[in-house]
Amino acid sequence: MADPFHTALCERTGCRYPIIQTAMGWVATPDLVIASCQAGALGFLAGAVMTPPELTTAIARVKAVTNAPFGVNFHMFQPGAEEIVDIIIREKVAAVSFGRGPNADMIARFRDAGILTIPTVGALKHAHKVAELGVDMISVQGGEGGGHTGGVATTVLLPQILDEIDIPVVAAGGFGDGRGLAAALAYGAAGIAMGTRFLLCKESPVPPGTKDKYLNARGEDIIVSSKIDGLPQRAILNEKLRKIEQSSPLLRWREAIIAGLELKKQTGASSLELLRSLRSMTAQSEMTLTQAMMAAASPMLIRKAIVEGKPEQGIMASGQVAGRIEEIPSCQELIENIMSDASARIASLCG
Repeated sequence: MADPFHTALCERTGCRYPIIQTAMGWVATPDLVIASCQAGALGFLAGAVMTPPELTTAIARVKAVTNAPFGVNFHMFQPGAEEIVDIIIREKVAAVSFGRGPNADMIARFRDAGILTIPTVGALKHAHKVAELGVDMISVQGGEGGGHTGGVATTVLLPQILDEIDIPVVAAGGFGDGRGLAAALAYGAAGIAMGTRFLLCKESPVPPGTKDKYLNARGEDIIVSSKIDGLPQRAILNEKLRKIEQSSPLLRWREAIIAGLELKKQTGASSLELLRSLRSMTAQSEMTLTQAMMAAASPMLIRKAIVEGKPEQGIMASGQVAGRIEEIPSCQELIENIMSDASARIASLCG
């Protein structure tokens, strides 16, 4: 009998298990990627919140510790994006993930370099679009997922896309254990992608106080807000998010400007570079300039909670799965438990 866990994701990237550790901004650091990859998953560095020199250093750090395959996430509208693409190709990482941004020519460049392209989508129409651009695989995130998310549940969106798209699909949104992996494989997915579950691992850089907030969150505390940056975004309802939900458009715009100035300082980007990034975002999506400014600045609100350790003053992006997570294992323990549980579930179905 063929190994049900040796899927197209494993075959094409070289990872041991069909599990992706997603590139959460400020969380998917080299140490987390190293730990997840050594445990058998495919880890992704959060290149979308790194400058080109920072990404170069991060890739070197991972390569210095492990020979396991790993990936990089980025956005074409971030400052220094063109240089980041060159770095990814030069370093020949196993895979690259992204949301909006790359066109067919960019995807062809990655393919020619032997780098797998795995964009994340949250709607059927977006899956069709990236498939037409020539990507190798698609990560499908249902509405249960954290951060920017769609409105269709994984259990509906996943089979819908599997029925219409003829390339491997990875399931995301609501996954955190072996039952989820077995279910995703039963649907026909090539594996699962998890963010929040890896955020709550020992190797995650998130401060203990913020991790405690995640552990204590109940399902009803993890809501979708469109007021953070104008797009639906799932996060834990805390003091900061309550203020944003109750604020006027003018106050939200003020918040975006303050966060944008922090982003400028953090990245070292010039005002002209940031303006170009904003124009790129509006050109490649249905965003207004105001929404683009807020979207570009929102990572700084997330940084406040998960880097500076001030969970009530920032945004805690989270999948609904946080409502049932009760412990913080190591990446090794997490993946061993997932694989053991998934194996037992499949074996029970086979009698």
